[in-house]
Amino acid sequence: MKKAIAILAISATVAIWFSGCGKNRSSNAGTVVVYVSEDQVFSEPILKGFEKETGIQVKAVYDTEEAKSTGAMNRLIAEKDNPQADVYWANEPIRAEVLKQKEISTPYVSPNAKDIPIVFKDPDGYWTGFSARARVLVVNKSVKDKPKTILAYTDPRWKGKSVITNPLFGTTTAEVAALFTIWGDEQAKQFMAAVRHNDVAISTNNGESADFVAAGRVDFSLVDSDDAVNRMRQGKPVTMVYPDQGENGIGCFIVPNAAVLIKGSPHPKAARRLVDYLLSRETERKLAFADCAQIPLHPGVQTPPELKPISEIKVMQVNYADVARKMVEIQPFLKAWMGL
Repeated sequence: MKKAIAILAISATVAIWFSGCGKNRSSNAGTVVVYVSEDQVFSEPILKGFEKETGIQVKAVYDTEEAKSTGAMNRLIAEKDNPQADVYWANEPIRAEVLKQKEISTPYVSPNAKDIPIVFKDPDGYWTGFSARARVLVVNKSVKDKPKTILAYTDPRWKGKSVITNPLFGTTTAEVAALFTIWGDEQAKQFMAAVRHNDVAISTNNGESADFVAAGRVDFSLVDSDDAVNRMRQGKPVTMVYPDQGENGIGCFIVPNAAVLIKGSPHPKAARRLVDYLLSRETERKLAFADCAQIPLHPGVQTPPELKPISEIKVMQVNYADVARKMVEIQPFLKAWMGL
């Protein structure tokens, strides 16, 4: 689900379809084109609901599993001078920040964004977050005194008893970058060195990390909340801990989806309607009770029993623009950390 940056290959069929779109882009006001990084199994029902409610035809292009989160972004970059998409549904805000910095997106403040906490919105309106994942500790139920902080990775008590996903990929990269922004480079590098010293295992993805915990191979791991919830629903012997919730804790890193309006898009009116729909309370409710188990950012939207409402979580206070820049900056460090 979280792979290294790779340009999404454009199939012949899709290329032909888009060449047809370019001939008369403004002729069909009842169409909206959306590029999607969120998994198709979860995003497609939402887009079908929009079609049914509005009568606007949705033409969606989904990222492949091999280019998750980056293929759509790189396509948007390649199409900057001739935009084909109207909306980008990002599965995290980091790529949305990249598009802002490259002047590919355009500001839009949806009326449905009013009640979404400010930390999950670009201050200039270039993207708005919705339906988030939390970065949590998934812990085997056999562990009596469960870890409560990501600093457990450096605690000698857990030496050789934990796993972390390869920090070169996905939400783990984003969280490490977030730690660099709030701790500073020196403290963050010391933390990563201590993780190595504590014999922490490295997995290929968050799902594998959660499976290692469920199988009892390790005691805990830092994963996305949907990975933890899915194992809990499967009856695996795991529980979920929101890390660093104490008075002096740094809080839990939150990864929202992001809705982005594309600059110079073919169907701007329909695009704004789709963004409004994605940011609605009903969309958040649906994504909360889907298998992706996402956390609504609107206050008062019902959540499934495994999840805490966002209002009950101490959230890590980060600037996602700073995180996006730091992710690029620390790539050489992370490669060296991985021995590459």
